[in-house]
Amino acid sequence: QVQLVESGGGLVQAGGSLKLSCGVSGATVCISLMSWYRQAPGKERELVASITTGGTTGTTYVGDSVGRFTISRDFAKRTVYLQMNSLRPEDTAVYYCKSQLCGWGQGTQVTVSS
Repeated sequence: QVQLVESGGGLVQAGGSLKLSCGVSGATVCISLMSWYRQAPGKERELVASITTGGTTGTTYVGDSVGRFTISRDFAKRTVYLQMNSLRPEDTAVYYCKSQLCGWGQGTQVTVSS
């Protein structure tokens, strides 16, 4: 059974940093195409960043995550990360990891105070 479990969310002041983790159990192929999404209250879920099997050359960032967020992956640990720097109150949301082949995690709350 495939499971994606996010961790690392919490409360941080504006300008601070958080590193989210997404542990992936199940088939190894599940970790090959991974993304981070977020959903703020009253808003639709939106893509933040993606990583493909190309490693660092296969990363994509969307919107204001460019230059502030970094997605990475450790195949040995079967974990995908999202390093978030220079956080803003508008980054407040539930962050979800998604395996393109194996589904969604349950989400982790990130709250940025002003």
